[in-house]
Amino acid sequence: MNRSASRSSIALLALAYLAFISLGLPDAVHGVAWPSLRGSFNLPQALLGALLAVSAAAYFLSGIFAGRLMQGLGIGRLLAGSTALVTVGVLGFSAAPTFVLFVLAAPIVGFGSGAIDAALNSYAARNFSPKHMSWLHAAYAAGATTGPAIMTAVLSGGASWRAGYAVVGVIQGALALAFVAARKLWEAGPAEQQVVMDAPGNVGPVPLDEKPVGTFAALRSGRVWLQIVIFCLYTGIEVSAGQWSYTLLIEDRGFSATAAGTWVAIYWGGLLVGRLVLGFAVERVGQVTLLRVATLGVLLFSVLFAIPGLKVGAAALPLLSFSLASIFPGLMSETPRRVGARTAPHAVGFQVSAATLGVAVVPTIAGLASERFGLEAIGWVIAGCALVLAVLHERLVAIADRPA
Repeated sequence: MNRSASRSSIALLALAYLAFISLGLPDAVHGVAWPSLRGSFNLPQALLGALLAVSAAAYFLSGIFAGRLMQGLGIGRLLAGSTALVTVGVLGFSAAPTFVLFVLAAPIVGFGSGAIDAALNSYAARNFSPKHMSWLHAAYAAGATTGPAIMTAVLSGGASWRAGYAVVGVIQGALALAFVAARKLWEAGPAEQQVVMDAPGNVGPVPLDEKPVGTFAALRSGRVWLQIVIFCLYTGIEVSAGQWSYTLLIEDRGFSATAAGTWVAIYWGGLLVGRLVLGFAVERVGQVTLLRVATLGVLLFSVLFAIPGLKVGAAALPLLSFSLASIFPGLMSETPRRVGARTAPHAVGFQVSAATLGVAVVPTIAGLASERFGLEAIGWVIAGCALVLAVLHERLVAIADRPA
């Protein structure tokens, strides 16, 4: 690699890290802003769910079509345009005079974020090592932590929730300008190949003139569907444990609010720490081995958390999130090898959409089960999903070396 190409690769890697941070920024802001926002518009509590559902639906659709958009626009233009959409949507939150208009801004953010998520993961899976893939998703976790922190600081300072969204929107706008300026860096010349950075065992350089398959051709692949289901289960487990554990610990297991909140905070911290630490381990033990150990860890610690009355049940939460940490970036990193480079752009988009679906479906199933069988059923729903996840991943490993 010549010096100019090396500088370009380093610049793209830095930009990718910033992009993943930015992707996480708006994701968890609504939860912190909601009490103030609800008071401003005099809203019932349940409308937060409707707001999240509208955004998730747009995110889902955007992921489905992201592969085709990448083919038509190229990743540089797609990232610039999608980040601009997110900027418009978040600033729309800040300026909305009514809640109806606030909700109408949600699909704008959802469409933009879904395309960014799919495009970044597709590019990273083809061009960056498993180590960087893990750290890129740690950057996302850092962004998801920073967004609520910004809103908290704004509200604590006595300013309106509108100012919090405005700050996040300005940050998004700055990144959109950076993407516009760097849009040509993402595209190599027609005779060049993408460079896989520090990627022993990865899929290798992929010629850019190799035409991707069509959307429906990608959906005819059995292993694409297998990965779709796995991603749905993964995010369902992650979010169910994160969202329901507080209620379970307080209302059924007798924890104080402070103790339960601390365990939940440590749970989310386990994802960030896990992705940072495992980024060092992945190239020593191998991506496939790490994923197999991780899925078994998820099964073990979800069962320990589910057992009623078990003293170490709450302590299993951060171990569960640490086990979960490597799965999403690891599966994304393996996607080109497992489904083929020509199918990967569509597959990544489908996986992002499936992950969004898992966020909606599995926690809902856990909630319905808790109403029917009691709160302890939540842990067993998570453990059941972890069992299916482990079995399906072993099936995926078994067929991965066959021709895609």
